Order: sequence, then structure tokens, then C-alpha cells
Amino acid sequence: MTLAKTQRLTRDAWIGTGLAALASDGPEALRAEPLARRLGATKGSFYWHFDDLPAYHAALIETWEQAETARITETLAAEETDPSRLRRLAQIIAEDPARDGAAVEPAMRAWALGHAGAQAAVARLDAARLDRLGALLRSVGVGNPEMARIIHAAGLGMAALAPDARGDAPGAIGSLVDLILALR
Repeated sequence: MTLAKTQRLTRDAWIGTGLAALASDGPEALRAEPLARRLGATKGSFYWHFDDLPAYHAALIETWEQAETARITETLAAEETDPSRLRRLAQIIAEDPARDGAAVEPAMRAWALGHAGAQAAVARLDAARLDRLGALLRSVGVGNPEMARIIHAAGLGMAALAPDARGDAPGAIGSLVDLILALR
């Protein structure tokens, strides 16, 4: 037997594969059999790590939400000023990190239209982003609370565009933030 055949898949491998499958093929791909085929494994391996599909879906959603929250916290910690934090947060929203060449956040948002767990996670992430955007805007002297929603919506729209239509989404959303800062 080769090492690949004797090596056990981890829970993280199933989660990563699920996020990639969600991004590329939608929520229909989030079933044990298609995921096992994608990994070259058996459904038994899936059920070794997860009690059932709802438990797997919950783990997938939780992992995505935690990763997005951590990405914001870690990236903003590296910035030195509130204007640079504001600009970088807007860019984070616009630049959904891809898995297997497909953007995860638009797929998660689409799944959230019919899945309560995904919907709750998206709502929590949106609330956290809006809170952070609002706080940063207030700290730089922009008092209009709607500006946080405008920046958030513009970033989401850019991330949701087809890959060839996104262009330089982080650069474009950065320009929007620069304009808002110049007009304050």
C-alpha cells in the first residue's frame, strides 16, 4: 500500500474540500458521496469525522465565519492608522479569498438564501464588518452612519462579480474610501 492510501483524511481536509466545492459547485455538492469522490475517499471517512450532513454543514459554516473574522482582525492589526484600517477593511470585503479558483463568500451568501445556519453566519459577519466600518468612519470624522453600509455593499458587489469582471476590486474600493476621506 502507498502512503496516500494509508493516510487518514483529517476533519480539516473535509472542511477545506467542502468550502472549495461550495465555491465551485454550490451547496448541492455538500453531500458525503460527492465530497468523498472529490477526495478519493469513502463515505465512511466522512462519517468518521461528522455525525451527519447537518453537523458537517454547521462545521463548514463555523469554519468559514471564524476564518473571515480572523482575517479581518489580523489584517487590521497590521495597519497603523484608522484611515489605513478603514481602507484595508473595505479591500478585505472586496477581495474574497478564492479556493480552487472560485470565491467562497458569494457562494456562502447564495447558500444563505435557503439555509438558516449559513444565513445566521452571514448576518453575524455583516454585523461585525458594519460595526468595525462604522467605528473606523467615526474615528476619522465621518458621522453619516449610512457610509458604512455603502462601503460594505460596494465591497460585496465587487467580490460578487465574475472573476474577469472584478478587475482590481481592492484598488477600486480603496479609491472609494479615499474619496470619502477627501470629502469629509
